[in-house]
Amino acid sequence: MQQLNDVLSLIDSYIGGSFWFVALLLLTGLFFTIYLRFPQIRFFSHAIDVVKGKFDEQDDEGDTSHFQALATALSGTVGTGNIAGVALAIHLGGPAALFWMIVTAFFGMTTKFVEVTLSHKYREKTADGTMAGGPMYFMKNKLNMKWMAVLFAIATVLSSFGTGNLPQVNSIASSIYATFGVEQYVTGAILAVLLAFVILGGISRIAKVTEKLVPMMAVIYFIGCLAVILFNFENIPSSIGKIVSDIFSGTSATGGFLGATFAYAFNRGVNRGLFSNEAGQGSAPIAHASAKTKEPVSEGMVAILEPFIDTIIICSLTGLALLSSNVWREKIENTFQQTDLQVLSSRYDDRKSNPNNDREKLSYHISGKETLPTFSGELNVVEGVVKSTVTLIHARSVAEDVKVFLEGERYTGPLNVKDGVVQWKSNLVIKGKSLIHSAPLTSLAFTRSYFGEYGKYIVSIGLLLFAFSTAISWSYYGDRAMTFLLGSKSVIYYRAVYVASFFVGSFADTTIIWTLSGITIALMTIPNLVGILILRKDMKDSLNTYWEHMEKKFNIKQ
Repeated sequence: MQQLNDVLSLIDSYIGGSFWFVALLLLTGLFFTIYLRFPQIRFFSHAIDVVKGKFDEQDDEGDTSHFQALATALSGTVGTGNIAGVALAIHLGGPAALFWMIVTAFFGMTTKFVEVTLSHKYREKTADGTMAGGPMYFMKNKLNMKWMAVLFAIATVLSSFGTGNLPQVNSIASSIYATFGVEQYVTGAILAVLLAFVILGGISRIAKVTEKLVPMMAVIYFIGCLAVILFNFENIPSSIGKIVSDIFSGTSATGGFLGATFAYAFNRGVNRGLFSNEAGQGSAPIAHASAKTKEPVSEGMVAILEPFIDTIIICSLTGLALLSSNVWREKIENTFQQTDLQVLSSRYDDRKSNPNNDREKLSYHISGKETLPTFSGELNVVEGVVKSTVTLIHARSVAEDVKVFLEGERYTGPLNVKDGVVQWKSNLVIKGKSLIHSAPLTSLAFTRSYFGEYGKYIVSIGLLLFAFSTAISWSYYGDRAMTFLLGSKSVIYYRAVYVASFFVGSFADTTIIWTLSGITIALMTIPNLVGILILRKDMKDSLNTYWEHMEKKFNIKQ
């Protein structure tokens, strides 16, 4: 597992985790924001009117209403990115990562406006009478780049697993296990059956489910976040101050958090922001292509609201809940994962008062500035306690009170380590205090509220609804991509693999899954961004034509 994660991390570092990728993403959004004169601000109120159906016409053609298309697309984006992704971003990049998530969303509102408009404009009607659209269709029908369309469609199928399937069910199962003690594979099996029932009904059943799930889950989670924020209200000013002060300087070590550089906060904030709202990824246009309208720009207007709801509202609330409760820098008793664990060959002290500057050395180590020597050999373990002179790093923090168990009993004997990696034995469990991340961190934050220990149930229920609806929507994205690649007959085989993977993902290693998601996001995003940049004039012409129609039909000017 560790070797696989290392390979995936290396690949991710050159694409999804690289500076040029996040720069391409932000600069594309910035370009269209200026090129189209800030449509996310100018057209915001008009977008709300469109969703309400104020401008619907009798001869509009499609499979879903504007609201259903928005709900389906939102169900694809409002998921683990809002609960687990925000927590992971702050865990990796500190408070400033939240700022970069919001910046990504602001420019992402324009990016999504453009990609949805163009995808809707060049959609097609399939043999069964339903609409099929997405970036692969404007690549094929307008750009005449079939090879790019095929590349995007393949990446969409891969991303349906890396974004919409594996990380979603993994976060659900982990949260349910932590809250209720239900084994991950049991949760995975039950949800896999429910998933199969929904996706076999196609876009109509998916839309009916998501239009009810999305509003309900948003209200539940909104109340939970407010309960945390109001309970810790005295910490809000300092939390906001920490976000602002760390934007360009990075975050210094505090508590168990060993610090994060500006580059890391920027990179992780943008990357997790994209994972959350998917602006530029080209996924949401597939859902919006089903909307009933003959004016593609009107559906683009609807898409403006997505990153605003998903990231600027929901992710910001999650971030403030995490920061105001201070759980992001606290060491918590937890079970260690192999891919998050590293053994250093000397003993280091992360306390601020340490005279040897160990804290600074550790900070440089986890940020990649200066690597500390790792341990290779056998650890001496007696009654579950590591007696060797080493330091265990787990979840980017110095682990404390570490205990080793084998088959439920405290272990005594040697523990093999190679280049800092513990050679895991069957039924081996290592526990201790360290930082935590992803969904468990958000669950912990919700216990620091008026709900007390019951707060974690809100996260579990919210995560269940968020992530399950995301998996539903991504199954539709994947089957549209399969239809494009191999025809409608291939969809049934895709759905079977999708459901099976949903079960397996419930008990797979989370670190590997998150790394995989970063790669698949990039494989979709790059050709999509290139495509919409090439079609920039087409987009502007479509916008001008739309307002001419609105002025003539409804006497409305931009």
